[in-house]
Amino acid sequence: MVTPAARREAAAHLRSAYEMSERRACRVLGVDRASVRYQAARPGDGVLRDRLKALVQERRRFGYRRLHVLLRREGHAVNRKRVQRLYREEKLSVRRRGGRKRAMGTRRPLETPLGANQRWSLDFVSDQLTDGRRFRTREALSLVVDTSISGQRLARELDKLIARRSRSAVIVSDNGTEMTSRAILERTNRTGVAWHYVAPGRPQQNGFVESFNGRLRDECLNEEVFASTAGARTVIERSRTDYNHVRPSAHGGLTPEAVRLNLAASRLRNVTSCAGRPLPSAQQIGHQTLGLS
Repeated sequence: MVTPAARREAAAHLRSAYEMSERRACRVLGVDRASVRYQAARPGDGVLRDRLKALVQERRRFGYRRLHVLLRREGHAVNRKRVQRLYREEKLSVRRRGGRKRAMGTRRPLETPLGANQRWSLDFVSDQLTDGRRFRTREALSLVVDTSISGQRLARELDKLIARRSRSAVIVSDNGTEMTSRAILERTNRTGVAWHYVAPGRPQQNGFVESFNGRLRDECLNEEVFASTAGARTVIERSRTDYNHVRPSAHGGLTPEAVRLNLAASRLRNVTSCAGRPLPSAQQIGHQTLGLS
C-alpha cells in the first residue's frame, strides 16, 4: 500500500469486512484520517482526452511532447506529465516506420459497428492446389482467389466492391505488406475511407474476419481438393453464396442476406410511414448488422 488510493481502499475494506470505525481502521493501517477522507476535486479529463485524440489524428507522427505544446497553445492549462499519462492510457504512441513508405491507419480504439457498411474487415487465408502451389482468398463481401494478390489488386477489388455495393466508413486489416503498400496508401488518400490497422500480434482486434476465416477453412477449404485456381474460384464462390443465402447464422437462424433485407425493409417502413417516430436505436439493430461485415 504505497499510494493514497490503495490506503483508502484498504481502510474501506477493514470498515466493511470487520465493522471497524474509521478511526480504528486508520490506526491499524497507520494512515492519516484526512488522507482517507480526501475527495479529489480535479475536473475530469474527458474534454482533454477528446482533444488529444483529435490532435493525434491530425498529427500522426507527433509524440506527447509536441502535442503538449499544441494543447498549451490552445489554452489548455495542462502540464507535460498529465499529457503523457493520457497519451499512454489512450495507447496513442507513434509507430516506428519501416524501411519503406507504408500506409498508416487510425490510432484510436475501434468502436463496435452498429449498422451496415460501417466496418469492413480484410484478411488473407491460404490453401494449396494438388500440385503444391499455394493460393490465397480474401473476404470483404466477396472472395478473391489467386496464386498472388498484390496491393494494387487489392485496391482494384475494393473499388469494384464499392461500385457494386457502397463504401464503408472504416476498413480494418492487419499489417501485411499488401495492406500497407503504396497502392493502398494512394487509394486511402484518394477515397477518404478511414483505414485502421490492428496492433501487431493482436488478431483478436479483427475478430469478425478471424471468425469467418475459421468457418471458411473448416467448412470449405479443409473439405475440398483443388486442382486449379479456376476450380477453386468456383467452389469458394459457391461457398460464399451458401454462407450468405443458405447457412443459418447466430441471428435467430436467419441467413446474413435475410438479416440485411429485414433491416433495409425496417428502415424503409420507418422513413415512409412513421415520419413522426424515431428510428430504431443502434442497440436494437446493432446485433443484426454485425454479421454483414
